[in-house]
Amino acid sequence: MFSLSDVESLFPELSRAGLKTLLGRACKNGIIERICRAIYIYKGVDYSGGYELFHAAARLRAGQFNYISLETALSDSGLISQIPLNMITIMSSGRKSIINCGDFGKIEFIHTKKKKANIQSHLFFDTRCRMWRADNILAYRDLQLVSRNLDLVDERGLNDPV
Repeated sequence: MFSLSDVESLFPELSRAGLKTLLGRACKNGIIERICRAIYIYKGVDYSGGYELFHAAARLRAGQFNYISLETALSDSGLISQIPLNMITIMSSGRKSIINCGDFGKIEFIHTKKKKANIQSHLFFDTRCRMWRADNILAYRDLQLVSRNLDLVDERGLNDPV
């Protein structure tokens, strides 16, 4: 997985527009695939791990504090019976937005003012996703904070380890 800015140094003679044209042609010829907003994957590599959205989210908001939370974290822990299909929810110090990643799904960034230092005891680094992940308690609190539906959450398992 790489971004437009990652390949700029490989083609210093090309303008940004020229580089976009080059990558567009590579997509059209099936060499690479565009995930979203200047994020691409090379099709010659097996990238079927199912973590493309998480990796793209980490690349898109590399300069902000982000962590997997809300429905995504609770579903992965088995506390929500319904699995969100093709959508992940990320708490971010950046602005709120939903990024459409075509066939890969959508990334929902929800703004938070929380500082990592204040919640780090409720976070752990998920190496598969390459992102911080909320534990069940923090994910549930975030769900309450942003006024999301709590009806599907099995509250009995909130204190279970992730």
